[in-house]
Amino acid sequence: MSKLAINGGNKVRTKLFKRYNNIDQREIDEVTKVMQKGVLSKYLGAWHEDFYGGEKVQEFEKLWSEYFSVKHSISVNSNTSGLITALGACGIGHGDEVIVSAYSMSISASAPVFWNATPVFCDLEDNTYSFCIESLKKAITKNTKAIVVVHIFGCPSNMKEIMSLAKEHDLYVIEDCAQAPGAKYDNKYVGTIADIGVFSLNYHKHIHTGEGGVCTTNNDKLANKMQLIRNHAESVVENKGENELENMLGFNFRLTEIQAAIGIEQLKKLDDELKIRQKYAKMYDDAFSKYPFIKTTKLDNRTHSYYVQAFEFLEDIAQVSRNKFITAVKAELEAVEGRENEGVPIGQGYVKPIYLLPMFQKKIAYNKQGFAFKDEISYEKGTCPNVEKFHHKTLWTHDFTRSPLDEEDINDVINAYIKVCENLDELK
Repeated sequence: MSKLAINGGNKVRTKLFKRYNNIDQREIDEVTKVMQKGVLSKYLGAWHEDFYGGEKVQEFEKLWSEYFSVKHSISVNSNTSGLITALGACGIGHGDEVIVSAYSMSISASAPVFWNATPVFCDLEDNTYSFCIESLKKAITKNTKAIVVVHIFGCPSNMKEIMSLAKEHDLYVIEDCAQAPGAKYDNKYVGTIADIGVFSLNYHKHIHTGEGGVCTTNNDKLANKMQLIRNHAESVVENKGENELENMLGFNFRLTEIQAAIGIEQLKKLDDELKIRQKYAKMYDDAFSKYPFIKTTKLDNRTHSYYVQAFEFLEDIAQVSRNKFITAVKAELEAVEGRENEGVPIGQGYVKPIYLLPMFQKKIAYNKQGFAFKDEISYEKGTCPNVEKFHHKTLWTHDFTRSPLDEEDINDVINAYIKVCENLDELK
C-alpha cells in the first residue's frame, strides 16, 4: 500500500466528517408549541399539584417508562444530578462505602462524596470493560452499602454476577447508563436490572435535550425519595406527610418543559440510532478480525449501544506502541465539522483513572479534613491495574459509528486503519 501520511504520504481522506446532530423539525415544532404556550417550567418546590412538574415533563417520564418497561421514571437535569439523587434515595451517608468504577466520567465515582460517603474503586475486565468480579469481591466490607456500576462505552457490565453479590451482601446497585441507552444484558434493558438506573441526555449522547437525565426504578419507595430530593425535599416533607427525613435535602434537579418536549421526540429516534451504531461497529470488528494485535469487545449475552467503540492494541504482537499506531491512523483522516480544533475523534486511552485525580490523591473535598475519605482506603497508583493498563498502553476509542455518517465514511475510516496495519514496519 501507499506510504503512510504521517511519513509524507497521501491521506486516505481529506474531507471533514459530518458532526452528530439528530435534532430536526420535529423538535423545533414541539419546542415552538411550548414557547407559544409560555409555560417553560411548572414545578413548585412545595407540596402542590405542580410538585411533579408540568405536562411535558410528566408525558416524557411516562413515555420513558413505557419504552424501558419500568415502573417509574424520574427526570432530572443531568446524569450527574441523577446519580446524586439515586444515592441519596438509597440512604447513603457518612461512614458508608460505595464501590465505584475507576474508569468513567468523574461523577460516577465522586457522587457518594456529596452524601459524605467513601468511594472505593473497582477494576475492570479485559474485552468487556465490565466490573472485575474478583476486584469487586475484595472491595466489599462491612461498611459497603451500594455499588455504582457503569456500562462504559455503551457495553453492559456483567449484571448477573454483580446482582448476585449485591443480594448476598444486601447492597443497593445503581446502574450508570449515561452511555448505554437501549443496551441490553440477557435481553433486559440496562437501567432496569438493578435498584436504580441513571441515564444522560447530555448534548453528545445518543438522544439529548442539551442537558438532562432520567432515573428509573421499579421500587415505589426509591421513586418517591428521588422525586423529593429532586425538588426541595426539606420544604415538602411536612405537608406531604413524610416522616423519614434521612437525606431529605433540597435540590433543584428539575427538567424544563422545553427539554422534556425535545426528549419526547428524541426518544422516538433511539431505535434507529442504535441500529446504525451496531451496524457500523460490526463493520470495524469484521475488518479488524484478521489482525491479531487488535482485540475487539466481547459481547456474548449483551447488546452494545456504542456511545463510542473501544478496542485494545497489543503492542507485544505489533511491535509498535498503541500511541504510534493511533497517531498514524489519525494522520490519514480529517476532523469533524464544527469541531475541527479537537482533531480526529480517536482517543488513546479514555480518561485518567479517577482515583488519580487530585481530590482522591489529597483526600480533600469539602474541607481540608477530607470529611468523606478514610485513612484505610487507599487511592494510590496501582489500585486498579487493568484500568491503568487500558489507559496508558492498550485501549483506544473512536466515535465513528454514529449518524449521520454513511458507509462511505465508515469505509474511509476502516481503510485508514487497514493502511496503517499493513504498514506497521514504517512505524518501527
